[in-house]
Amino acid sequence: MKIGIVGSSGYIGGYLLSHYRGKDYVGRLVSIDMDDCAEHHLNLEHPEMFDYSELDGLDYIIFTAAISGPDACAEKFDACWSINVTGTEYFISEAIQRQCRVLFFSSDAVFGDIPGMIYTESSETKAQTPYGRMKKAVEDVFRHSPYFKAIRLSYVASAEDRFVTYCKKCIQKGEVAEVFHPFYRNCIVVSDVVNVVEWMGLHWDEYQPTVLNVAGNELVSRIRIADELNRIYNGRLQYKVVQPEEKFYINRPKITQMKSNYLERYAILKNESFTVKIQREMENIEI
Repeated sequence: MKIGIVGSSGYIGGYLLSHYRGKDYVGRLVSIDMDDCAEHHLNLEHPEMFDYSELDGLDYIIFTAAISGPDACAEKFDACWSINVTGTEYFISEAIQRQCRVLFFSSDAVFGDIPGMIYTESSETKAQTPYGRMKKAVEDVFRHSPYFKAIRLSYVASAEDRFVTYCKKCIQKGEVAEVFHPFYRNCIVVSDVVNVVEWMGLHWDEYQPTVLNVAGNELVSRIRIADELNRIYNGRLQYKVVQPEEKFYINRPKITQMKSNYLERYAILKNESFTVKIQREMENIEI
């Protein structure tokens, strides 16, 4: 299989690059990003400048690139739309013209904020936040193409995600962490994402829907994550619960509950507790 990763220098892109480098069935692995570490430079503000002949012969393109900060997408809406929608659509269109299968990284933000709602793949997307509207716009453009599928990620926890990194630093410095509450998501871990991406590449035609919700079975708060870290690190994380100002929730709902109708049906991921998942992610991570 010949694979391209767009956003290869990013948080999840780096994990994917490392994963695929160890696979015998991968005949070619192409890294694409703005960063000098990538083989091919792509600036989504000027996607027309990319040499699209580099995509010729690729079987599977994993599109992870985006400005994903909800506040940045609101404060610099036009600039972020140019990258997250206009530039992204340009690149994906060029890839599809070359018959490359494109897996687009979307988000649970596409659903909006309906109190008490549990969103599935069949739920209507009513994105309200700028970031959610951007992801929805791309989904809507390509949803009927057989060369396009999207995975909608919940919060992706790992040893290197922003909140866990913040908690680790607080442990190292002996500082008290501020844990925002309420803030709930059906958290997954980065190894889940890698496994889903690999499964989709190997079973593209078998998976009939256009979208897949990648979500854990439990609705997890940041307090739960902090407590799981204390379970792993013997109570070394001191924290206090802080209720953020209402403006914090303007660009991110307090609760987004998402589940998948297909993760278990297609045996894509094991049915494991968040405790098991986060312990696996933090294994051999010393503080």
